[in-house]
Amino acid sequence: MMLGVYDYTVVLTYVSVLISMGGMLFSMNGYPRMAIVCLALSGFCDMFDGKIARTKKNRTEVEKKFGIQIDSLADIICFGVGPTLIAYRMGMNHGIGVAILMFYVLAGLIRLAWYNVSEEIRQEETTENRECYQGLPITSMAVALPILYVFRPILGKDFIIALHALVLIVGLLFITNFRLRKPKKLGQTVMVVIVALAVLHGLHIW
Repeated sequence: MMLGVYDYTVVLTYVSVLISMGGMLFSMNGYPRMAIVCLALSGFCDMFDGKIARTKKNRTEVEKKFGIQIDSLADIICFGVGPTLIAYRMGMNHGIGVAILMFYVLAGLIRLAWYNVSEEIRQEETTENRECYQGLPITSMAVALPILYVFRPILGKDFIIALHALVLIVGLLFITNFRLRKPKKLGQTVMVVIVALAVLHGLHIW
């Protein structure tokens, strides 16, 4: 018997991690477009992994708690370390840029640990789904960075400044205590379209 959970409730999370690892390898080998595509695809997987998990009505407490932990562990790889490596290879590889990237990962890690604690407590008190995020979700970088990359040709030399600003601001919002309402179907559709456009742009399809 193998340790862990391997049913359909977590398979999309595992796929997201594998895609993200591919993106990091693309980035290391000088293929930023494909790295961005992988980041966007990881974000796409994350949009639906929770919905898929909740379709299983008879999940045990172990499965629920495992789901919380594995989701956050996957997120720090896919949307913490992954974007950091991409941004580093894009030019955030000196002084202030490296400091911002270190802060970004730390802020993402703190946010996810806080989420794990608060979500476990919340699930003990209610079975209702969350209506709001507390702080900016770490997965937001899967939308923000691809959008910025799409505008790279327009920004020209200012792209690297915008990249520094984006990573710093997003990192700060990870640990800022504010409530952000979860997107409804229209908002989710818009995000799916944005991710799809980023993927198409990265693959030179449009």
